[in-house]
Amino acid sequence: MPADDRNTRPGVDVVSGTTVQAPGAVTDTALAGVPVPSAPGSGAVLSDAALRRALHGLPGVDQTGAQARAAALATRSIKREAKLWALDMAVRMVDLTTLEGADTPGKVRGLCAKARQPDPADPAVPPVAAVCVYPDLVGVARAELAGSPVAVASVATAFPSGRASLAVKLADVAEAVDAGADEVDMVIDRGAFLAGRYAQVYEEVRAVREACGTAHLKVILDTGELVTLDNVSRASWLVMLAGADFIKTSTGKVQPAATPPVALVMLSAARDFAAATGRRVGVKVAGGVRTAKDAIRYLVLVRETAGPDWLSPDYFRIGASSLLNDLLMQRSKQLTGAYASPDYFTLD
Repeated sequence: MPADDRNTRPGVDVVSGTTVQAPGAVTDTALAGVPVPSAPGSGAVLSDAALRRALHGLPGVDQTGAQARAAALATRSIKREAKLWALDMAVRMVDLTTLEGADTPGKVRGLCAKARQPDPADPAVPPVAAVCVYPDLVGVARAELAGSPVAVASVATAFPSGRASLAVKLADVAEAVDAGADEVDMVIDRGAFLAGRYAQVYEEVRAVREACGTAHLKVILDTGELVTLDNVSRASWLVMLAGADFIKTSTGKVQPAATPPVALVMLSAARDFAAATGRRVGVKVAGGVRTAKDAIRYLVLVRETAGPDWLSPDYFRIGASSLLNDLLMQRSKQLTGAYASPDYFTLD
C-alpha cells in the first residue's frame, strides 16, 4: 500500500475552486462544494442535510452512457508483447480471498503458500497483493506470510451485512488489527445509506478509519444493493470524504457484484476526488472476476478511466478466489504456446 498521505496537502473546493486547508473540520458551508475530508478524530460532526446537499450536488451519472463506454472498452485488445506484463500485473493486484463459514487454519495456510509463490514451478511469477480472511484467522495468515511482501487483509464491521452497532463493528476491527491485519475491508450499512442517513455512514467510516491505526481501510459499498449508478457515485464520494484508502465494489455475497459500469463510475469518482483534494484513493473490484480476460478488461478500464497512476497494486485490486489459476494458465500459454491443464496448478 502507498504511504499514508491523508490530509498532507490542501484541497480545492470542486464547486468554487477555492483552497480548503487540511487537516481541519469539514463544515456545513464547505461541504456544499465537496471539499477535503476532515482529519480522522478531529471531532467534526456533519448533518444529513449537509451531506445530502454535497452528494446530490454531484454531476448525475448517465447510466446508458456508462454502460456503452464500459462495453466499448471491453472490446479493446492488448498487443501480444504487452499481455505477459498485463497478466503479471493482474497477479500482483489479486487479493486472494477465502470468506466461507467452513474456513480452517489449514485452508488459510494453503492459501498463504499460494499467495507467496503462485506457481512453484516458475519463481518468476510475482506474489499476490494480499490474502483476505475473517478476523479470527488473521493470526494464522500473519504467521504464514511473515517475511513476505504479501499483506494480510481482514473483513470486519459485521461483514457482509454491515448491520451491527458501532461498538460491535469497532470491536471487530480491533480484533483484526490486534491480530496483525495490514488492511481492513469494512462494509457500509447500505440500509442507512439508502434511507438517507448519510451522516451515520460517514461517522462509522471515520470511526473505523481511526480504529485501523496504521492499517489501510478498504470500504465495501456492495453496489448490487445500491440500485443506481448515481448512488454508487454518491457512496464512493461519501466514504472517500470520511477517509477511505480504497473503495470496493462488493462483498462477493450479493449479486450483481463487480460489473464494468460500476467500476467505471467508481474509478471516475476516485480520479475526480484526487483532482479535487490531492489525495489518491484506490479502487477494488470483487465478486465475479474469474478469468484472465475479465482481469485484463478491468486493467484497460483503469487505464482509460482513472489513468496510469492507478495501474498499480497500491491503487487497484481484484478480490478473487478462482481468478489466480486462470491467470497462471494464460501466463503459461504466453510463455510456452500451449495451455497447461488446471491440474498443474494448486487449488485456490
